[in-house]
Amino acid sequence: KQVEAMKRVLESLNLNIVEMVDENATLDGGDVLFTGREFFVGLSRRTNQRGAEILADTFKDYAVSTVPVHDSLHLKSFCSMAGPNLIAIGSSEAAQKALKTMQQMSDHRYDKLTVPDDAAANCIYLNIPSKGHVLLHRAPEEYPESAKVFEKLKDHMLIPIANTELEKVDGSLTCCSVLINKTSEL
Repeated sequence: KQVEAMKRVLESLNLNIVEMVDENATLDGGDVLFTGREFFVGLSRRTNQRGAEILADTFKDYAVSTVPVHDSLHLKSFCSMAGPNLIAIGSSEAAQKALKTMQQMSDHRYDKLTVPDDAAANCIYLNIPSKGHVLLHRAPEEYPESAKVFEKLKDHMLIPIANTELEKVDGSLTCCSVLINKTSEL
């Protein structure tokens, strides 16, 4: 149902849609981290190697590296992009191990923003022409220590988001959002 609903919306926006026709392939959006330069794909219970290969075949201009995900639902359960070159990463051993894997696989050196809480590392970065760097992050009442780390980003407009209820059903900020770069004539 979710796939069909998203497909209808994307079609209504006249966006190109690539469908995975290999029934052995799985690829969950929560396992796909696009840095603007390359893709990191978490291999988890929801994403397999074949899904990562199809992503690589679709986006041939970008490097695609796989990252084993253990002890978490998916890759973005503990990391996301917090800026153009900035990876927000949780402090758990699993998160730090995944970051090390990403650093080893990449030719690029990313800055990192380490937050105490893995769930808080799932944030949404937007570059909005009239606003500049905008970051949606988990609210201080939910993750106070992680919020303090985000507050150090002085060149970002910070927007705290309460997400406790959706988190109960594995809903993080990135998986509850679909970002589409389109002109304002929508």
